[in-house]
Amino acid sequence: MPTTAHHHTHAHPSWIAGLDRYAIGLSGLCMVHCLATSVLVALMSTAGGVLLDPIFHEVGLTIAILFGAVALGRGILHHGYAMPAAMGAFGLGIMAGAMTLPHDSGSGETLWTIIGVALLAFGHDLNRRADS
Repeated sequence: MPTTAHHHTHAHPSWIAGLDRYAIGLSGLCMVHCLATSVLVALMSTAGGVLLDPIFHEVGLTIAILFGAVALGRGILHHGYAMPAAMGAFGLGIMAGAMTLPHDSGSGETLWTIIGVALLAFGHDLNRRADS
């Protein structure tokens, strides 16, 4: 007989159940930030410099890690699938790795960040769908 995932019926506050959607929205904002920063750097070095401040990226990654830990961790406990969390962790790892690259147009930092953010958002989407 095939095995199926066990669905737990723990009641969660609505804000916890909605974390994946919030995280997907934040991933979209991160992508917009990355692309807008690249354009602003090309147009105005002063405005771009503010958005390229490392603290901006460190805080953003910290928020992404917190959302990921709570939402994706809750998902494993709720639906029993580890793939969404694994995909999200892979995306977070790529995002963290991108932070080690120089913030210039030739380093690939923006591209790697966008790839990481997309994988993280995909993990949250998988998590959301598994809850359905």
